[in-house]
Amino acid sequence: MAEPSTPELPRDRHLFAPGRKRILSLDGGGVRGVLSVAFLERIEALLAEDAGKPVRLCDHFDLIGGTSTGALIAAGLAIGLSAQDLRGFYFEAAPRIFRHSRLRMFGVLEPRFDARPLEEEIYRVVGTRHLDSADILTGLAVVSKRMDTNSTWVLSNNPRAPYWDDKPGGAIGNKHFPLTAVVRASTAAPHYFAPQPIQIVAGERPGLFVDGGVTPYKNPALPLLMQALMAPHGLNWQAGAEHLQIISIGTGERRERMAPGKAPPRTSAGVALQALVGALADSSVASLTMLHWLSGTRALWPVNSEIGDLATVAPPLGQPLFGFHRYDAHLEANWLADELGIVVKPQELRMLWRLDQPAAVPRLYEIGQKAAAKFIRAEDFRSHDLPRSGAPA
Repeated sequence: MAEPSTPELPRDRHLFAPGRKRILSLDGGGVRGVLSVAFLERIEALLAEDAGKPVRLCDHFDLIGGTSTGALIAAGLAIGLSAQDLRGFYFEAAPRIFRHSRLRMFGVLEPRFDARPLEEEIYRVVGTRHLDSADILTGLAVVSKRMDTNSTWVLSNNPRAPYWDDKPGGAIGNKHFPLTAVVRASTAAPHYFAPQPIQIVAGERPGLFVDGGVTPYKNPALPLLMQALMAPHGLNWQAGAEHLQIISIGTGERRERMAPGKAPPRTSAGVALQALVGALADSSVASLTMLHWLSGTRALWPVNSEIGDLATVAPPLGQPLFGFHRYDAHLEANWLADELGIVVKPQELRMLWRLDQPAAVPRLYEIGQKAAAKFIRAEDFRSHDLPRSGAPA
């Protein structure tokens, strides 16, 4: 297995030096990514207060990974940007990216949005970098879905990864992939944007990639954990709450329910769509359940009525595999009012659920700020032994 050619790089010190390791996992969710930005601003402020000086998250975390909008945030943080730097993407760029057109109103014959503004804004953040660029200052991983092979891809800047270098037969090493294309692939939500082509083998048709949110890993924490601990990936970090910490940040969750008295879908297509939406939601719940269970971490909200908040459930073999914190908010009227004192009307609430509504950004940011102030504590970052999680499940 190839050794890093330049071990003095900040990336390699994060990935391969001994000691405690920290992972930051960022969910997908379109414009709702601004909610994650608010949580990140709070984390930056607490770390700076503790250190007595500004702290970049690329210096604090050894691996930052994201799906969809979380991939963009992860890439920005990994090159040294602050959460405040990334806030403008949602307040300023989102209206240009999600500009509705009469010709694309329904997204049936072609995607609802032209992908060029999205690609331009991603390029504005990450520039001409490739996965092996030396100024990616920490570990970075991005989740996407390759359509033509029906496989989940987790692309990282780990130089010990199996496909980092070129292979016989013309296979192009991952280290050559442009970061703009990698992030754009993860944000290519079907129906909203066209797939992103990436050349995998010289002379062959490019692979077609779509949003990582249509994999089981809208929340990428589990594949990031696998990257850290599974031998084929080459990191081989040490397990245990005292050695490994995962911070997982969401973009606002809600439980899909059929309104009382509403008739079920009448067409096969309607049933299929509703089942797909439900399957993706189930994947998110399953991931969070596993993360809480493997870490022995209590959730502040019940996972479901059967297992509750896992307060009485011991981790497998009795020992936490890692320390874990999850931060998120429920985009439901009762929860917002009771927990954050925010009153939203039904029409505004439906707008908050959407992935493509720039008008919702200010309210989403407010929700993120208030949830972050309530649930993120300074002691969460002073120890790897994390007894509770600040996340609705």
